Amino acid sequence: MDIQILASDEPSPVNVINEDADTPFVFLCDHATSFIPKSRKNLGVEDHHLTRHVAYDIGIKGVTEGVANHFKSRAIFSNFSRLLVDPNRKLDNDALMPVVSDGCHVPANKDMPEAEREARLNAFYWPYHNTIQATLDRMIERGQVPIVVSMHSMTHEMAGVERPWPVCVLWNQDPRIPTPLIETFTRQGFNCGDNVPYTGRDGHGYTMEMHADRRGLPNVLIEIRQDLISDQAGIDQWITHMINAFEEVLHCPSLKEIKCYL
Repeated sequence: MDIQILASDEPSPVNVINEDADTPFVFLCDHATSFIPKSRKNLGVEDHHLTRHVAYDIGIKGVTEGVANHFKSRAIFSNFSRLLVDPNRKLDNDALMPVVSDGCHVPANKDMPEAEREARLNAFYWPYHNTIQATLDRMIERGQVPIVVSMHSMTHEMAGVERPWPVCVLWNQDPRIPTPLIETFTRQGFNCGDNVPYTGRDGHGYTMEMHADRRGLPNVLIEIRQDLISDQAGIDQWITHMINAFEEVLHCPSLKEIKCYL
């Protein structure tokens, strides 16, 4: 028997803007919202946790929208909380549907029946990833090489350890965007982290590995500190910072090539 999760009046699990854009940028937002369907009763989580980073990436949806609209580029947003299912995790990762996340206990994720797990994947995880794949497929079929940018925000500290970087660039082996982007941020006066506080090389992420690295598409993952984009003024400021940084790396000829570095 199929398990119904989303009600007919609840939002789609995926949102796309500028779907018919001609530009090569594709912005991805894995953790855009904290939405949990009514049927799942907040997963048993206390309300205040749904305003924290454990539920979504604070501020990054607004930054992504602003940058994508400036470049008249596609952006694909998840429309569900990562406590429900994290689209940036592989299927065998314990954090895919976390039981505990930074002090937030998720009762509905403990001892979860397989049918519920599959229902969440089918309702949220796969629609998001299938939309990304179909978008990239269409662009490549038209002779365009997509430039894939995954947008995230991070906490200013974790486990009592301060994070001094306002912005970090994460990447695996393909240097085409990360190297000039780090140089640009540094030249503009930012303490830009290079594969910190996480790394693009340890396999914990799924989105960029599956959709960009394996296909040889130029890509990068951005982490902006969430305390800098927690209000509209900060979001507007970082839209400008990101636009200025990307303007300098757009014209590299190598971005027009499909090339695998793995």
